[in-house]
Amino acid sequence: MKRPSLSLSRANVLRLGLGAIAVLFLAVIGLSSMSLRTARVDLTEDRIYTLTAGTQDIVDSLGKPLTLTLYFSDHATRELPQLRSYEQRVQEMLREIAVRAHGRIRFRIIDPVPYSDDEDAAESYGLTPASGGSNGERVFFGLVGTTGTGDAATSQSIPFFDPAREAFVEYDIAKLLYELGAPRKPKIGVISSLPVEGNMVIGEQPWTVLRQLDQLANVTSLDAGSLKQVDASFNVLLLIHPKKLPDDAQYAIDQYVLHGGHLVVFVDPDAEMDSAPLIDSNGTVDDHDSDLRRLFETWGVVYDPTRVVLDRSQALTIELNGNSVPHPAMLGLSMQDLNHDDVVTASLQRINFSTAGFFDLAPDTKARMLPLVQTSDEAMLVPAQRVRDTVTDPSALLDNYEPNHDRYVLAARLRDTFHTAFPERKGPGHLDVAAAPGEVILVADTDLLSDRLWLDVQPLLGQQQMTPFANNGDFIANIVDNLGGSTALLSIRGRANLQRPFTRVRALQAAADRKFLVKKRELENELYDTQRRLSELQPTKGTASPNTLTAQQRKEVEQYLQRKLAIGKELRDVQHQLNAEIDALGLRLKFINIVLVPALVAILGLLFGWRRTRRGRREM
Repeated sequence: MKRPSLSLSRANVLRLGLGAIAVLFLAVIGLSSMSLRTARVDLTEDRIYTLTAGTQDIVDSLGKPLTLTLYFSDHATRELPQLRSYEQRVQEMLREIAVRAHGRIRFRIIDPVPYSDDEDAAESYGLTPASGGSNGERVFFGLVGTTGTGDAATSQSIPFFDPAREAFVEYDIAKLLYELGAPRKPKIGVISSLPVEGNMVIGEQPWTVLRQLDQLANVTSLDAGSLKQVDASFNVLLLIHPKKLPDDAQYAIDQYVLHGGHLVVFVDPDAEMDSAPLIDSNGTVDDHDSDLRRLFETWGVVYDPTRVVLDRSQALTIELNGNSVPHPAMLGLSMQDLNHDDVVTASLQRINFSTAGFFDLAPDTKARMLPLVQTSDEAMLVPAQRVRDTVTDPSALLDNYEPNHDRYVLAARLRDTFHTAFPERKGPGHLDVAAAPGEVILVADTDLLSDRLWLDVQPLLGQQQMTPFANNGDFIANIVDNLGGSTALLSIRGRANLQRPFTRVRALQAAADRKFLVKKRELENELYDTQRRLSELQPTKGTASPNTLTAQQRKEVEQYLQRKLAIGKELRDVQHQLNAEIDALGLRLKFINIVLVPALVAILGLLFGWRRTRRGRREM
């Protein structure tokens, strides 16, 4: 009679134990959800889900609560898997930022379906829809940040998350947060020897670049002749065409950089917008060039104001005396010449330069130069005077053209812990070396700032209609936008792309491409040799019979055609071999994923079950 009582007692204990485990499990889940909300483990190779220190600083410094609203057309993108995948990454990053903010950021997602109030709200915030959604629907994929309520409310937006800027999505979001937290416009100082501000006395308008900057920031012009110190409140200092700068002005710029100021230098070996006479009344020659020699030498920058970069492959075509003439000193630099790993040039398509110089680093410097804009490898250097001498016929610059196959840097970031170029000065606040690493942006052209290189101006209803045909204005705005932010914002660099390519497949494709290239060159060489042999036969027409010559020519053509067919067959064989290797790799992966791994798991499970059964039998 006692054994049933003992069995019942064990059952009750088991039930109580299971109940206690369930309660403990729920308690652990509840406690962890409250105490470990910000705990994350990022096991990705490039830590793509981990916020950078700059973003964390911006989030931590938010002084007032704000709302982030992600507008994403979920229904309209059901047939756009790549965009949906990108949206998932954006959403995860925004959720991570909201968790990091500890309640100061409210995050929500809205699907602005057609003809809804949400769609009207998205457009009112300036979001830009894209076409191509399901059933012709418009696709919204933008972010709106708002803070405050009523008339005191302010908002910032990202009109559309361009997949081309996926590497900079964290920077764009952090920039929006920074602007919401610090809505005041940055201050910009401008020192220029060019008429960038126009002349209102004669009705000359400021350059469009400067008018554009006036909308982004508070712009103040500084007089280089009386400049003794650059106010530390300036977020960015633009130095445009520095000609014969007084030592006091150079020292002021030097100390501004050493105290952490952000400097952008525009120099030029031949500033075409320089209106100063080439020879003044005193007989002084002005070559319209500019330099910052003393500071450049201290920073380890190599710059020659007497040489201009030519690039025949990027030459712009100009109209001269009714004819279209290539101008190898006027360059249209396109996407392959821009650094798409830098936030300043990542989204730009084209920047036009004219009679530009170049930058390099001195061999003994510790500074780093990160190119923003470079020429192609078809570039070469010529004296600036030669460019000035060929104004009436710029095509003459192509005579005896010999590229040296170097890519010249036209614009770059310079990073270093800068030292002073004026160690002899020891005034109040003087620094011999910067307290922290800094950066200066260098541009070897001033003409890119002028309207003629990026704007088409047409009269329309009594007004000037300006249509940009290059991204020069965007380039300058991006520089100021980037440098005018906080130090935390500057520290956010491009992130790795979320897409994980099949590196093995790419390696196979690259190998096949190399084989194709070799075959292509062989074919071109065959064609050249055949044409040369045919041309050699032409002078013999008067001494040989037409039938014989025709037969010889036919023989040459037939040989070439046979060889061309043979090479074409080899090309197809290479492509077939590539496809076979890729298919074999795919089959191996399918076998591993579908057969081998499940079989191993099943075998391990059977072994584990067999061992447990065997152990139970021994205990009995």
